[in-house]
Amino acid sequence: MKFKYLGSVAILIFINIHAYAQGKLVDYQNAETLNGFMQKKTYYTPENIQWLADLQKFFYSRRTPQGLEFLFVDTKEQHKSPAFDREKFAVALSGVSKDKISATDPPITRLIMSSNGKELRFTYKRASWICELSTYTCKLNIDAPQHTDSGRTKSPDQKWVSYIKKFNLYISPAADQTKEYQLSTDGSEENSYSPYMAWSPDSKKIAAYKVNIAKQRLAYLIESSPADQLQPKLRQRAYPKPGDTLDQYTPCLFLVDAKKQIPVNNSAITEQFSLTEPVWRNDSRAFTYEYNKRGHQKYMVMEVNSTGETKELIHEQSNTFFNYSRKKYRYDLADGKEIIWASERDGWNHLYLFDGNGKLKNQITKGNWVVRRVIKVNEKERNIIFEGSGMEKDQDPYFIQYYQINLDGTGLKKLTWENGNHSATFNEDYSMFIDIYSRIDEPATTILRAVKTGKVINELEKADISALLKTGWVFPEVFSAKGRDGETAIWGMIIRPRNFDPAKKYPVIEYIYAGPHDSFVPKNFAADNILGLHELAELGFIVVQCDGMGTSNRSKKFHDVCWKNLKDGGFPDRIAFIKAAAKKYAYMDTSRVGIFGSSAGGQSSMGALLFHPEFYKVAVSSSGCHDNRMDKLWWNEQWMGYPVGPQYAESSNVEHAANLQGKLLLILGELDENVDPSSTMQVVNKLIKANKNFDFLLVPGMGHSLGGDYGEHKRRDFFVKHLLGVEPPEWNWVQNITVPKS
Repeated sequence: MKFKYLGSVAILIFINIHAYAQGKLVDYQNAETLNGFMQKKTYYTPENIQWLADLQKFFYSRRTPQGLEFLFVDTKEQHKSPAFDREKFAVALSGVSKDKISATDPPITRLIMSSNGKELRFTYKRASWICELSTYTCKLNIDAPQHTDSGRTKSPDQKWVSYIKKFNLYISPAADQTKEYQLSTDGSEENSYSPYMAWSPDSKKIAAYKVNIAKQRLAYLIESSPADQLQPKLRQRAYPKPGDTLDQYTPCLFLVDAKKQIPVNNSAITEQFSLTEPVWRNDSRAFTYEYNKRGHQKYMVMEVNSTGETKELIHEQSNTFFNYSRKKYRYDLADGKEIIWASERDGWNHLYLFDGNGKLKNQITKGNWVVRRVIKVNEKERNIIFEGSGMEKDQDPYFIQYYQINLDGTGLKKLTWENGNHSATFNEDYSMFIDIYSRIDEPATTILRAVKTGKVINELEKADISALLKTGWVFPEVFSAKGRDGETAIWGMIIRPRNFDPAKKYPVIEYIYAGPHDSFVPKNFAADNILGLHELAELGFIVVQCDGMGTSNRSKKFHDVCWKNLKDGGFPDRIAFIKAAAKKYAYMDTSRVGIFGSSAGGQSSMGALLFHPEFYKVAVSSSGCHDNRMDKLWWNEQWMGYPVGPQYAESSNVEHAANLQGKLLLILGELDENVDPSSTMQVVNKLIKANKNFDFLLVPGMGHSLGGDYGEHKRRDFFVKHLLGVEPPEWNWVQNITVPKS
């Protein structure tokens, strides 16, 4: 964040970094010096990596001591060269934008180089731009809107158009659309046919959905201080919540030549959460769709043939939840003769091979580790390139490595193995890739590798952080400890201030986000650490972050802890993690532990004081979904289950607000469209009725957020006051303040 009161003192801060007590003005100033500039002191880490098929080259940008550079990597000649003349580019952009653009540090993002290397697309001042590099002509990128024909869909052979009229499905000859044929007769306003229909490739059949439309719940927001008028504005939006009714879809099949509807057996797909869009087989013999039953415990892949017969191809069943939103993967080989499917049925996320009738042929990957993402299925050679984590012993189990395996489960081959988190960009034929790997305590190495062997062809870059280290910045420490069961390793990090003194006692602050949809502790080297954790440490704290049980990317058992139990938040593991760190490092004071988070982390941070007040003493909660019945339907039913039952109240901060102990600051944006602001207001209501002392900041005009700069300042002050026992510096700092010499 960028406080306005810094003035010109920042230059003197590094000299005086050890001179003052914790939580004082100089500590706030030290924190601010870590903002923003750190990224510019980390050199030679590629970004915007792309394979340019026409040139048979890679493109990327990198920051160097001489500024931003843009490079081509010739994989045949094994050399790098400038992708374009950055001086000419700066002149061109300066001329059209009327701004002075630096050639060594152009303020552009989201770079996309055309496959022939002649056109660069980028974002400047939130607008999309194009630069023709042959002439160095820059212009705003104003894409023409796609033309839509009033919901009419043409058949693949272009002879027919289909459309919805009076809630029913019609077709007309493309050559004479005054003629029309009504294919359905049972549509109504409440049960209308969807305009998103699928023609078979042979143009003889149509798959469509009839939709029983549920009544929408509307959520309301009041914009108290709009910029364009004095009076407030009322906003509304559709916002289904747990337990609400949902649209229900009926798959339907129509024959074009016969102009008739074929009955489809839909008895197996009751109580839908969702159906995916129908997809035809290439030979038009059938179409498939995927069925997610409400509650997310049953998920099926269904096939409907040309006679309307429905067949179940894949049946996924769980006693807790099937993680459809993050771990579902399906790939149909040879037009559905085989299916690759991801499942946690053996306790870990792995790949399975089924035949076209849904019979399991073999498990492709296996072991106490997880498949994170499939990169490439090579049908000809019958192998898969994928990302996995947890296979390598003595490494962080969240580190992504790359592997190749045959579809029959044989021939597992490591493509990367170095101790770090890897990110790969492959060329067009997947014969080679650029691999960047790093850790939070080790800067990035970038190499060009061969897929066939995994061996290094060439080292392209080695990050240089010497300028960063001269500022006094220190690496986070990777730390792991046994969780609640005394066996499972909980992984996280520890951040210390630059003026760290092991002879002192430091309060501990945990940043928490325990959303079950992912894991959250950073794994890549990122000097300009997100969320300002290094900045917070500068005020005189040890800052920690870890992934407790209930989060993703470990075993199914590890993940299932969250099931109908979001109040758990992994706290038994988090407390064990912090206690283990304090046992090793006596300067960590576990009698003064604070916690903060936003959204699901907002729920958890307040929950720390409600459910674990013996350990957590101070919490700052931003944009919290404090009662899962008040939040969005899909996310909460995924983890808390359906139908809505007593488990929702058991995890509710609202229901338990009267049990508050410790110091609490609630931060809320009045225009939060992600989490209903009433969720926080209901907490406030219960706290007031229970006569509890707490602090509350409502930010006009702010959406879903940690609190913005103002909220960040309030959060820092809150921890300084209640964990350090120091009165924070006044906010009206004068611009000409001087810092005494040490």
